[in-house]
Amino acid sequence: MGNRKKIVLMGATGSIGTSALKVIRHHRDKLELVGIAANTDAARLATIAEEFSVNEVCLFDANAHSQARENALFSAETKLSSGLDGLKRLASLASCDTVFIAVVGTQGLLPSLAAIEAGKNLAIASKEILVLAGKFIMEAAKRQGVSILPVDSEHNALFQCLQSVPHDHVSKVILTASGGSFRDTPVEQLGSVSLEQALQHPNWDMGPKVTIDSATMANKGLEMIEASWLFEMAPEQVDVVIHTQSIVHSLVECIDGSVIAQMSPPDMTFAIQHSLLFPDRAENVSPKLDFRQPIQLDFRPPDLDRYPCLKLARECLREGGIAPGIFNAANEIAVDAFIQDRIKFVEISKIVEKTLEFIENKEPNSIEEVLKYDKEARSVASRLIDSPQQAL
Repeated sequence: MGNRKKIVLMGATGSIGTSALKVIRHHRDKLELVGIAANTDAARLATIAEEFSVNEVCLFDANAHSQARENALFSAETKLSSGLDGLKRLASLASCDTVFIAVVGTQGLLPSLAAIEAGKNLAIASKEILVLAGKFIMEAAKRQGVSILPVDSEHNALFQCLQSVPHDHVSKVILTASGGSFRDTPVEQLGSVSLEQALQHPNWDMGPKVTIDSATMANKGLEMIEASWLFEMAPEQVDVVIHTQSIVHSLVECIDGSVIAQMSPPDMTFAIQHSLLFPDRAENVSPKLDFRQPIQLDFRPPDLDRYPCLKLARECLREGGIAPGIFNAANEIAVDAFIQDRIKFVEISKIVEKTLEFIENKEPNSIEEVLKYDKEARSVASRLIDSPQQAL
């Protein structure tokens, strides 16, 4: 038990965090949870802390933190912190080996950098971190000699496939996409789809934001940008294909035309376990593929008329600079507005496009600049939603 990997889990109460806990629970002989963080769900976080005997805890939201203290939700031994400083403190714990980032949005950016500077390996499930600041994250990781372990099923699949392929033998990497909730809906009907319909993902059980991003394929655009940074691929070397079964998670095409694929059921525990145990392997907590039963695999190219967010993300990948971060920020604001019934589903991409047009692209020179333009993009997108005649 003394050689267990020690894990800090940020985003412990979300869907990815829940799957990570399932893996850690199953492999207590190999993994130890030493720190946890969540945004507001104090009761759930307290339950996790008790189950796994965790004394290092952060509640990001100040009100949730205060209420947790007033109600004595955590044991007297618990070191309970809050805010960005609390996340950065957790990321730098001396007792930690790997920091698992599963928070939604940009909250995980500065804690990720803090973890790297403290010499911790980083398991990243949050696409936004590399989309916003891939240059700075990858430079810091190389400088500190730490590993960036991809948790997203697609990037984890590429990570596995590329272990046996020299970089100069790779022609391109291909991310698979389910196509989301409206992959078979006639394009002309997308203007009238509801939030409830958007949240009915055909394959995966995910949170609202990611499920809607899957329906627009904004998520796949973000993943293309992330893959470019993770695996040092030029924009033209990163592609996407619709694969409705979500069994093949990514493919690597070699220069000789051979294609290597990674397969597993559409269950995040497979990618999470690989990233946490790497380079070791062990029996998974979830059922594996059963090749005694018929398995059908279908692939088709994405229709960019159906998925304008994917087209915009590809353009941002080619342009580089702050464009990917602008795309991400505007998309977050637009998706939130759709969830609040303030805009239609098809207007998400229009808000993103207009925001990109409004802010001139440039190369950021610091993390502070990255965060500055992220804030500006959110402000622009919000104004466009408040004044729809300007955007829509």
